[in-house]
Amino acid sequence: MDYFRPASARGRADFGWLRSAHSFSFGRYYDPQHMGFSVLRVINDDWVAPASGFDIHPHRDMEIISYITGGTIEHRDSMGNAYQIPAGDIQVMSAGTGITHSEYNASKQDPLTFLQIWITPAVNSVTPSYAQQAVSDQPGLVWLVSRTGEHGTLKINQDARIARIAPNDAQPIELNTAQRFGYLHVVRGSIQVNGQLLTTGDGAGFVQDRAVTLTFAEQDAEALWFDLPAAD
Repeated sequence: MDYFRPASARGRADFGWLRSAHSFSFGRYYDPQHMGFSVLRVINDDWVAPASGFDIHPHRDMEIISYITGGTIEHRDSMGNAYQIPAGDIQVMSAGTGITHSEYNASKQDPLTFLQIWITPAVNSVTPSYAQQAVSDQPGLVWLVSRTGEHGTLKINQDARIARIAPNDAQPIELNTAQRFGYLHVVRGSIQVNGQLLTTGDGAGFVQDRAVTLTFAEQDAEALWFDLPAAD
């Protein structure tokens, strides 16, 4: 791997109602050595206390993806959307010319956990949009997000794709970056990545023409794979 971001080295934030681990610089956490990978700008693991959340706040010119791992988000925005997003769903919001929104833990008893992912858009000032859908639990690699919205994926304004990867029996999963960059984030469990063990919260980046072999050490392990444009 060409870039390794262990969970133990991620930036941390604890506001009581919110605990967050930042793979890249975010908010009060700043590290010029970790500003993103290709167009992937943010991966935060967020834990939100019951009946708490993010008050109304603005975004502009960013592709914002929420991958829900536990609980339910209650989402409201200036486009008139008001939805609940349960664990097992993915949400995509293109901020474009500007939106405001709020995100709350819909439960008064149970915490909410989700991955907050930001991808910089290829074109600014697009019309804002919103979409969500359930994530397939089929084994192997399943594409969730793409620029074209092909094969039922959610559409973003960038030449990038996101896939969920889960064990396919005991078979290794083979990936190749070709003329692209790739980034792997371990959502949970343990995965051998080209022979190196990665665990929950770890991330690894790969430049062009890299072969990547994933072997799952645990059958309930899960990861996200980002297919990204090669950096200039």
